[in-house]
Amino acid sequence: MADGWASDKRWSDRFIPQLKRIAGGYLMEVANEEEDQTHNTDLIVLSMRAKRVACRVRQYRYLARYGDEFTIRCNRPSGVETELDKILAGWGDYLLYAFADQSERTLVRWHWVDLCRLRLWCLMSDPMPGIVKPNGDGSSLFRVFSTRAMPPRIVLATVDRRAA
Repeated sequence: MADGWASDKRWSDRFIPQLKRIAGGYLMEVANEEEDQTHNTDLIVLSMRAKRVACRVRQYRYLARYGDEFTIRCNRPSGVETELDKILAGWGDYLLYAFADQSERTLVRWHWVDLCRLRLWCLMSDPMPGIVKPNGDGSSLFRVFSTRAMPPRIVLATVDRRAA
């Protein structure tokens, strides 16, 4: 399992510079005139406390079929704590869920998800929303969430940069 994780991490880490630029666009705003004129401020971070952003990148081959979904690992046979366990325990503020282009050099579609609102929705729903599906290699289960079937303001933005 560790080798699979390390391999997946190496693959997705190539997108870190792009993920940082995208997340920055959601976590910063242009300062108002007073801030600019009196405090030497052009951009302002929306909050002083740490913001935790989970990032996931999927291969292009999944985009056409799963572009309006995102998955969160919800079970491992080993019993190790999963991404969903951590989210439900209160960890994470946002999820940046992206798809790579065919060349695997740039990101062409992404969802910016408010994990606080997703967490609340999951904890207040019975049964929990989403559909549980096995990973193709049998290493885990995922909960699949349709961005089109969610209450408003969980998915804060969806951006598609594919050529028309």
